[in-house]
Amino acid sequence: MAEHARQSKHLDCAEKAKAEQNAPLRPLVIHEIVRAEGETELRRPASALLWSGLAAGLSMGFSFVAQALLQTSFSGVAGRDAIAAAGYAVGFAIVILGRQQLFTESTLTAMLPALHDRKLATGMATLRLWAIVLAANLVGTWLFAAMLAVGHPLPPETSAALNQLAGDPLAHPFWNTLLRALLAGWLIALMVWLLPSGGSAKIVIIALLTWLVAFAKLNHIIAGSTEGAYGVLTGQATLAAYLGSFLLPTFIGNTLGGVGLVALLNHAPVSADGDIE
Repeated sequence: MAEHARQSKHLDCAEKAKAEQNAPLRPLVIHEIVRAEGETELRRPASALLWSGLAAGLSMGFSFVAQALLQTSFSGVAGRDAIAAAGYAVGFAIVILGRQQLFTESTLTAMLPALHDRKLATGMATLRLWAIVLAANLVGTWLFAAMLAVGHPLPPETSAALNQLAGDPLAHPFWNTLLRALLAGWLIALMVWLLPSGGSAKIVIIALLTWLVAFAKLNHIIAGSTEGAYGVLTGQATLAAYLGSFLLPTFIGNTLGGVGLVALLNHAPVSADGDIE
């Protein structure tokens, strides 16, 4: 669009400059912004990744809390689930705008450098980042869930909503959970791809895509871990069910969704255009 504006015979110099300034970012620009972010993440010390990942896991617990509060507040109201799904965005907004390290974001950002230079060292650095961040995220979710299950900081009337939400991640067969997780991983990584061109609408992008994940009851490994951990800690589910029915299929699905359906599909067109080597 910007190139067309520069070549237009119907615009003067000032109008061409204004058109170029307001043109959307080219795919290459978005690609390089995300790749640069990924390279920065890969260079971070393990301790920095660990603490940032722990903070993200804790922060994601507020999605669980916000949904439970909204479900309780709008009990008996038509469209309650659609309204409550808006609460899912709270944790993601804290993590993304607060620049905390989330595993499902890194399936895109940390993967682009590996796709770009295709060196063993970069691939190993990507796996290192994923392992540290995922472990730290999960520890954070269990700590947050323990605070809810043991300390009971929320109003007593939210208990029913918390229990209902806690059962959702474990409510489907393995392959169905994997497919739900694949779609969730796709949407979250796509959100990361859209954010560089979002400008002042970043919060809207976060809210819309995470709302869809929640309303469709798709599986996200970190947000869902808080719910699943709460279910285990309150005796509604077993640890074996958490690991086998939720964690494993959700990990596979989120990873495939982020890496295969977004990183590859968004990297490949830019590479095919010859813009990057």
